[in-house]
Amino acid sequence: MQKILFFVDRVSTWVGHAFAWLILVLTLQVSWEVFSRYVLNRPYAWSFDLMIMFYGTMFMMAGAYTLAKNGHVRGDVLYGFFPPRLQAGLDLLLYLLFFIPGIVALVWAGYTYAAESWAINEHSTLTASGPPLYPFKTIIPIAGILLLAQGIVEIIRCIVCLKQGEWPAREHDVQEVDVDKLKEMVHVKDEDIVKLDEYVIHPKGGKP
Repeated sequence: MQKILFFVDRVSTWVGHAFAWLILVLTLQVSWEVFSRYVLNRPYAWSFDLMIMFYGTMFMMAGAYTLAKNGHVRGDVLYGFFPPRLQAGLDLLLYLLFFIPGIVALVWAGYTYAAESWAINEHSTLTASGPPLYPFKTIIPIAGILLLAQGIVEIIRCIVCLKQGEWPAREHDVQEVDVDKLKEMVHVKDEDIVKLDEYVIHPKGGKP
């Protein structure tokens, strides 16, 4: 099981690294457009469309990579102090309620948009010579599928943590929450964490 999880992590990482090169392509393209417009006095009408497509592609294809590296925005000031089982329970609930339905909808809608775009040979209408849109729209379902696969991996990790009481191993370059640093920032002591754990595991008036 761990090999499968790491395999999906590595696929997400490889895709993220590969599409990260688009930032260089985008930089060169913008620089050339500025040079052509203000030095050569020869602007290209389709350049703005291309900028949007490059940026959108890079943004979408980074989703699975960011999830694999545990880099999406989260309320770490509170989350980092929770015991692993509580963290996993909250993550699992949010994945099932919001992540899975949202990403499935993204894949379905993206596939529909891409299929229609290919069928009509769609081009951008912002300019007279707009570039084709169907390659860009094809990225939407592909990015959704990659993100869904990585999300399923994270759900499996949540289930494992709920059973074992600790998070399973991740890739060596994944940035985990630095709880010690958080303690210094918000002036929380170890005994406060113990009280929080006891409250979660043995709530007042409840049973273990």
